[in-house]
Amino acid sequence: MADTAANQSPKDQAVSNRQEAQSNSVHNIKIARGIAPTTAKLYEQILKGDTAALSRGITLIESAANKHQNAAQTLLSLCLPHSGKSLRIGVTGVPGVGKSTLIEQLGLYLIQQGKRVAVLAIDPTSSISQGSILGDKTRMEQLTQQKEAFIRPTPSRLSLGGVARHTREAIVLCEAAHYDVILIETVGVGQSETTVHEMTDFFLLLQLAGAGDGLQGIKRGIIEMADAIVINKADGKNIKAAENACMDYKKALALFPDKTNTWKPQTMVCSALENQGISELWDMICVHEGLTRSNGSFEQQRRSQNIYWMQETIKSRLQSDFFDHPKIKKGLPQEMKAVSALEKTPFEAANNLLKLIR
Repeated sequence: MADTAANQSPKDQAVSNRQEAQSNSVHNIKIARGIAPTTAKLYEQILKGDTAALSRGITLIESAANKHQNAAQTLLSLCLPHSGKSLRIGVTGVPGVGKSTLIEQLGLYLIQQGKRVAVLAIDPTSSISQGSILGDKTRMEQLTQQKEAFIRPTPSRLSLGGVARHTREAIVLCEAAHYDVILIETVGVGQSETTVHEMTDFFLLLQLAGAGDGLQGIKRGIIEMADAIVINKADGKNIKAAENACMDYKKALALFPDKTNTWKPQTMVCSALENQGISELWDMICVHEGLTRSNGSFEQQRRSQNIYWMQETIKSRLQSDFFDHPKIKKGLPQEMKAVSALEKTPFEAANNLLKLIR
């Protein structure tokens, strides 16, 4: 090796040294990643705003492995006293409405205002392959490069409302890491996309001009839960159509009863592509926060959400424990076969299974 190095030109030697350094660096990184930090160490690093530790923490709470459950709950318990200080904003809308683009522009604007921004982007999971693309970090190229930003794409795993099962817990960790604003981007599958409303302070619905007839504006469901309806892509030849759609939604919202927090849902147009209307959108969100904090509805909603998620966790845990029960694992295939052969009704089969563990 010494003879080989001696025979190399200075240029070749420099290249060789650089390659060796890179190899050693990669090797050291692999060793470091292979050593899992203790829960206490992970907690300390998260409080310091370490994004690598935050990513590891979220991965831990998302894990379905039984060996990780105790550590995940310990980490959440440690971080909980440091949570609750951020503003949580949910962004939903049909695929293609421009959610990622708007979130990136809003995130960049907030960073300019001195805020630290976390984005929890929920990507759809295929019902066939069970896979997700997780491409939000690619779509938010500029925001990804900001040290004040943290972007975490997560598969929905076919959960109701397009919100990953552990997104609520991920919010706790992000708040412990001192992020001021948390933006939650949902899958965007329509009126079933409501779970995000139960974990955010401001619920933003993005719409497109010409997407459906005028009656879409008066259908109950996701629209009546929105704190604001924003018509995106109001640029080029689409400006007039966007303004007309904005007016239609404004009229439709007048048909809904007043919200208990006294906030009147707003409508506006914007162009995330051309960065138009972003500052006005943030001003609107700040007005909403000021109103709800002053009348006490902000904290009341947070308390109600905590109860909601406690109940949802109980339901999820009961379902998991049910299907993991040895008697159910043994009896389920037989009952499924009987239902498939029309020998039993689904209700009869379900009752038979429930009797096994009563």
